[in-house]
Amino acid sequence: MKVAIYGQTYQDNALDYVVELLNELQKVDAVIRIEDNFNSFLKANRGLNNYETFTDKKGLDGSFDMFVSFGGDGTVLRATTFVKNTGIPIVGVNTGRLGFLSTFKKEDVRKVVQEFLKGDYSLVERSLVEVSTTFEIPEFKDLNFALNEVTVSRKDTTSMITVETFLNDEYLTSYWADGLIISTPTGSTGYSLSCGGPVIAPTAKSLVLTPIAPHNLNARPLVVSDDTVIRIKVSGREENHLVSLDSRIASVANGKEICIKKAPFTVKMIEYTSESFLKTLRNKLLWGEDKRN
Repeated sequence: MKVAIYGQTYQDNALDYVVELLNELQKVDAVIRIEDNFNSFLKANRGLNNYETFTDKKGLDGSFDMFVSFGGDGTVLRATTFVKNTGIPIVGVNTGRLGFLSTFKKEDVRKVVQEFLKGDYSLVERSLVEVSTTFEIPEFKDLNFALNEVTVSRKDTTSMITVETFLNDEYLTSYWADGLIISTPTGSTGYSLSCGGPVIAPTAKSLVLTPIAPHNLNARPLVVSDDTVIRIKVSGREENHLVSLDSRIASVANGKEICIKKAPFTVKMIEYTSESFLKTLRNKLLWGEDKRN
């Protein structure tokens, strides 16, 4: 068994559970690699022995059985920038709060190994979106993809922006809003959901366009096929607007055209039998909590 481990270095509340996972992995003689910065953090705060490490540039390949992410959903999103197109399955151990992606309880961290070895899981392929432009965005040069969403939003102003939007070269509309979210099914339970977007099953072949605080109140979230090519162009009172790929953000000049489409690869998520997507919806969104049920 070959396992990569990653976590946020400011979350020292997770370290005891990382140690538990390491102990469980050592029982089965697993090959372990820890992200370089996280490994240094573990050594400084828990005095652990040296482990082999990896970075976003080297140390990972398709031979790994799993990539364990300690943190919240944001940590899982960052995990994809390490995994990229290697096909390593990701599992999130939740040391944060809500957690639609990091669904495994930290108190049950040993079961990550135990249930995997029993085969009590399935691999779910999650689609991503990518950004392409005729100009360079340095922040996205090597990592132009997102697991949750691509978002354009206003910058340095309280005024709305106008997002001119085309689907497969056909004009859709111009959103007057604070911004526009283009979300994957995975991202449908993230920023898009908080802006009124629908919940979409992770395996659906769809993308969602969700306006952020639209001034034209009849503008509603739109679900389209994931083979749709989306082109957008932003205008507004300021010279620049913001473009974000999950948690990574860049400033882009207004009037520049941005193309968004499904990425040519997927990310595999480990879905344990004990922690299914539907169970997560019930637990996180409190579905069924109404006493009438």
